[in-house]
Amino acid sequence: MSTEYGNIGEDLSFRERIEDRPKPAVMWVSGLLFMILLQFGALMKTVMTTVPWQSIADAIPGTSPWAALAGVGDALAGLPTLLSRDVIPNQGYQIPGEGWEGTFLGLEPGVAWALRVVLIYGYSFALLGWTFYGYELFRRHYRAADWTPYDDMMNRLEGHRWGQFGLIVVFAFVVMAVFAPALGPTTVQYNIAEPYEHEIQYYDENAGEVVTTLVGNANLQSVSKGAGGRNIGPGEYDDFGRFHPFGTLPSGKDLFTFMVAGARVSLFIGLLYITLAAGLATVLALLTAYYKGITDLVVVIAGDSVQALPQLLVLILLSFVLSDTWIAGIYDGGLLLALIFAITGWPYLWRAVRGPALQVSTEEWIDAAKSFGQKPGVTMRKHMLPYVVGYLLIYASLSLGGAIIGVAGLSFLGLGVNPPTPEWGRAVSAGQPYVATASWHISLIPGLMVVLIVTAFNALGDGIRDAIDPQSEEGSTEATAGGTGA
Repeated sequence: MSTEYGNIGEDLSFRERIEDRPKPAVMWVSGLLFMILLQFGALMKTVMTTVPWQSIADAIPGTSPWAALAGVGDALAGLPTLLSRDVIPNQGYQIPGEGWEGTFLGLEPGVAWALRVVLIYGYSFALLGWTFYGYELFRRHYRAADWTPYDDMMNRLEGHRWGQFGLIVVFAFVVMAVFAPALGPTTVQYNIAEPYEHEIQYYDENAGEVVTTLVGNANLQSVSKGAGGRNIGPGEYDDFGRFHPFGTLPSGKDLFTFMVAGARVSLFIGLLYITLAAGLATVLALLTAYYKGITDLVVVIAGDSVQALPQLLVLILLSFVLSDTWIAGIYDGGLLLALIFAITGWPYLWRAVRGPALQVSTEEWIDAAKSFGQKPGVTMRKHMLPYVVGYLLIYASLSLGGAIIGVAGLSFLGLGVNPPTPEWGRAVSAGQPYVATASWHISLIPGLMVVLIVTAFNALGDGIRDAIDPQSEEGSTEATAGGTGA
């Protein structure tokens, strides 16, 4: 065996192998806990802001548990973190002839912001590397089998450059969503949602002193409308000493802050949609493959009926009909949009995994399980589900890209997530009148990011497909990005 237990390891349970050699496991778990504790407050803030607990509590009368959970989460989210804007601040003011005041170590706001971004991404990729290292420790010390099919899958993925590109970009997108409050040069609450309830200090050359103004007033004087010198482009400072990595919007709000917050919204909608749709598709695929006959016919008719509906019209209709309900108030329509995508998108995933489920249902071990009287649920879970999961990962990755571009397209048309919640498609729409002006960045940057993320999800899906099935042919699949994008 390749493990350090030799043949004896095959007779030990996983717990016994850890007890017999605890040092590697203790070392890895200790390192993981240490890395999580460094950013625990930021992680809790992500949970509390991505999943709108307080909005749920406000929308559903009499839900005291949700309110209590929101209170506990807010308290945990207030814990200090190492890589936060409080530790590495990037907002301040500069008096002529003197250094910057209020920024980290007196650095320029742009430099302080870039330092925080580099450290956050360095931390995140170190955490990803530590996770892969834990898998290697498991293979070396605690896995009883000398070889599993997952080894070949990992080896093929290691040589799949297109899939690795997708993995890196998707992970960077997830990091952007998770650490959005710390990555932005400012915050959504401060700059976008409530600009007239917060103040900033800046040096007024006419007055010759440091003065205070509302963020909303500063935004009005930092607009990007492409004419008359009214433009704050990528990497520029405004007259109030604020650094804008991607420039500003026509409203004067920071575009980078809008983008990182929009990444969180897109990820929330995409993951919720794919979780619901994939769960329903998997259950139906296993049921139809196991029972066949009338069960398969009923699901086929239901799936064909849903697919026959024009998805865009269904989205528009349901969004309008349910616009005044409590569910539409959660996440400014984001939750409703995810549910509608799941209702209209599950047939695509079901058809993608129905074939593999039918294939495995004809194997001899399934017939053997039935002849021994094994319960259908146990047979589907133990002997059929593992075979289907690999294919589900492929199509789920492709469908996530489709969901993101679908939400962006709807928001571009004014049908998606409502203001003030940021969404990438709305930024593209806001910058459309200024494409041919100095404010080209408003539409171009969000548009390029949508294309990049969707391409990355498709690349990751291709990599997973080729890792699972080395004989797979290059080409399109049934669950392409267009399958879920309205």
